Amino acid sequence: MAKEIGVDRMEKQQHICIFTTASLPWMTGTAVNPLFRAAFLVKDGERKVTLAIPWLSLKDQEVVYPDKIAFNSPSEQEEYVRQWLEERTGFRSGFDIRFYPGKFSRDKRSILAAGDITEVIPDEEADIAVLEEPEHLTWYHHGKRWKTKFRLVVGIVHTNYLEYVKREKNGQLQAFFLKYINSWVVNIYCHKVIRLSAATQDLPRSIICNVHGVNPKFIEIGKKKNEQRQNGNNAFTKVAYYIGKMVWNKGYKELLKLLCDNQKDLIGLEVDLYGSGEDSSEVQEAAKKLELTVSVNPGRDHADPLFHDYKVFLNPSTTDVVCTTSAEALAMGKIVVCANHPSNDFFKQFPNCRTYEDGKGFVEATRKALTEEPTPLTDAQRHKLSWESATERFLKAAELDQAPLKRLEKTSSRLFMSTSMNLGRRMEDASALAHYMGTGFLSLQPDEDQRKELGLPIPSEKHRSRG
Repeated sequence: MAKEIGVDRMEKQQHICIFTTASLPWMTGTAVNPLFRAAFLVKDGERKVTLAIPWLSLKDQEVVYPDKIAFNSPSEQEEYVRQWLEERTGFRSGFDIRFYPGKFSRDKRSILAAGDITEVIPDEEADIAVLEEPEHLTWYHHGKRWKTKFRLVVGIVHTNYLEYVKREKNGQLQAFFLKYINSWVVNIYCHKVIRLSAATQDLPRSIICNVHGVNPKFIEIGKKKNEQRQNGNNAFTKVAYYIGKMVWNKGYKELLKLLCDNQKDLIGLEVDLYGSGEDSSEVQEAAKKLELTVSVNPGRDHADPLFHDYKVFLNPSTTDVVCTTSAEALAMGKIVVCANHPSNDFFKQFPNCRTYEDGKGFVEATRKALTEEPTPLTDAQRHKLSWESATERFLKAAELDQAPLKRLEKTSSRLFMSTSMNLGRRMEDASALAHYMGTGFLSLQPDEDQRKELGLPIPSEKHRSRG
């Protein structure tokens, strides 16, 4: 009888399949945050979770992964990912990891899926799909329709692609077209969409909710700093810093301009910059021209003890959707000076978040932060920054916290054309068919080595596509 109850419980468990666009050791938000999401979704044992991440060829790994890290097999990379996660959470997670074939696009500086990545989840396991960066995962999707494969598809929008595109040549025109393409593919493939902040474009069936948390290590660092202060010790012996990928559109352009324009009002301020990226040499040259003392250093893990003693985190970036490093700095008990921008709305509830509107406001907020001590976080405030709280917010926003879960029927098992007479469904089916036909010319396909490494069937010669 007990065995039957156990089997029945397993059958009723939600199976959440998280698809994301990057993987460790590439330290991007879409590599780190979905990994923590998977760990904390499965932690209470109430649901089954699978994380699907891209597998790159060795030549792409050499371009993407730092410090010449490379993997000869998916199992080798999986062990690396699990060990990294366990070191930061303190527990071994019980979710599955599946790899889909991916290729690195140098012009887009991102990983694109190759082939029909829904195939990595067997049909009998396909229940709920979470698409981390749904527009990115579906721009070139050429395969089974997500709403056909899965009963519920939830998109989580991480990236303000329109803001990035606007900074390129013919940016306004590109952004105009991209806005409509994003809405088109998200409408076709997602039942629900969660936007991390209002910094992203409005999308069909979307709500705004920050469903990200911080690595538990940062909360522990903050607690230790508070203990130091309670014991009468000086917890913060360094002044101001910024950390981020060292490319101009990640806040460096804005920060160096603010420092340059307001040098006379910030005399004596010393700022340390940490990051690695394509624009490192240009950032160094720009920093040398300032009268203020601005040091430029290679990137480091934000949890490194090197950062524990800084008191003020300066982050003028407006390209982020929700800046992970700002959340981490707040968790560590620091004062964060950031722009009054929709991407920072979540942080305004914390007493150590100081926002500004313009250069004058930046000077005032920075000078005030230098003379004050951070306000100790309460337990409730720490919880709001945690992955436990982020998981609660995600389950509520996706309506997965309801019992029993509201049933959504899968789209017709036929590839596209539903027999439904509903006009909206028929228009969506037609739109999906148009996308499917169009991506037949644009979609990438895994190469033969990737197929072998992932155990995928090798197509016959006449069916082989460009890779």
